[in-house]
Amino acid sequence: MFAALLGKVFKTGALTIIWPDGSTGTYGNGPSRATLRLHGRWTPLRIAMRPDLGFGEAYMDGRVTVEEGTIADVLELALSNVPPGSELWLTKARTRLRRWASRIAQSNPMRRARRNVAHHYDLSGALFDLFLDADRQYSCVYFEHPKMTLEAAQAAKKRHIAAKLMLDRPGLKVLDIGSGWGGLALDLARDAQAEILGVTLSTEQLAVSNARAQSSGLAERCRFELTDYRSIKGPFDRIVSVGMFEHVGVTHYDAFFAKLRDLLAPDGVALLHTIGRTDGPGATDPWTTKYIFPGGYTPAMSEVLAAIERSRLYVTDVEVWRLHYAETLKEWRSRFLKNRANAAALYDERFCRMWELYLSSAEMSFRYARNVVFQFQLSKRLDTLPLTRDYMLDAERPALSGADGIRDRLSRGRGSIS
Repeated sequence: MFAALLGKVFKTGALTIIWPDGSTGTYGNGPSRATLRLHGRWTPLRIAMRPDLGFGEAYMDGRVTVEEGTIADVLELALSNVPPGSELWLTKARTRLRRWASRIAQSNPMRRARRNVAHHYDLSGALFDLFLDADRQYSCVYFEHPKMTLEAAQAAKKRHIAAKLMLDRPGLKVLDIGSGWGGLALDLARDAQAEILGVTLSTEQLAVSNARAQSSGLAERCRFELTDYRSIKGPFDRIVSVGMFEHVGVTHYDAFFAKLRDLLAPDGVALLHTIGRTDGPGATDPWTTKYIFPGGYTPAMSEVLAAIERSRLYVTDVEVWRLHYAETLKEWRSRFLKNRANAAALYDERFCRMWELYLSSAEMSFRYARNVVFQFQLSKRLDTLPLTRDYMLDAERPALSGADGIRDRLSRGRGSIS
């Protein structure tokens, strides 16, 4: 059964399988790009019955091992041969069923939201230090040119976001929803002299963020709280959210944007940065839901824009980042593998296999499964922002540096309709 499935999937490139009885088969065309060994009599059947969960669990448990190549090579071969929308009929049926059930799975009331966040983000900070940059930016970088280091590209991402927020005067009140380990908020407080409130549901991230604010001398201007966005009271001049919206859940989109509108000052600006899918509404695969991001979902642009329209906010700018996240994940995976022994010391080998599979599958989803990153700039009024995007470009140009330079470039770019 599993052999027949492989024969239908692999058309470009080839995969070699060493079966539990020791026999070998190569599936596809051309030279083999990777070799898998299956251990245990029932492993092939379990994978064939439910590949979207069974393969990942078998790899984690050691019932599937990679003898030649890497798990990333295997996933690249598989996903490049199965373009979105061309899955086998059984997989399509399961996807439709998951989408129907996803509204229950994505229900994220406050207590469940905190529990879901803790599952991933309250893992040891030492783990994240093994593959992230020193600022612990855990979201897509912005490669202004291909040879940028991870650290430089993360700094470029933060500059890009700051430019879209139009931080054109000191003392702006800024809300960072899902503030992570505080890197973006601290930069905005330091470079734009803004007054920042960062909120997170992770106790680990909260402790690190507040410690960083104290050690950098920014605690008076930049504070962090363990608070759900639904409990916050405004108004704020600027609101930014990076990598948090994927945890909101479709059933909460209307409430999220209504709250955003309520929190935003009349002349306020918001910037939402989220992973997105380009093939319409879907469902999160069961392995990711069970082991990596419970309650998580990658939205389609149509789902996000419909909710924004209902909130009566204006969409003032939309940007789509394509392969930036694939390259980000490639670098994270490389760093993780170099530090794999340290990760095993923190957790165990099963965890390491799970994490490598997570980083590898995520990378390939951005290369072959139509995943991208969306940035939505929002406002309550049509005349809040300049009529052209030049102010964003001016804010990112290196001709002037420091807080005065940022504010000067932005204030020169500001305009309105009279």
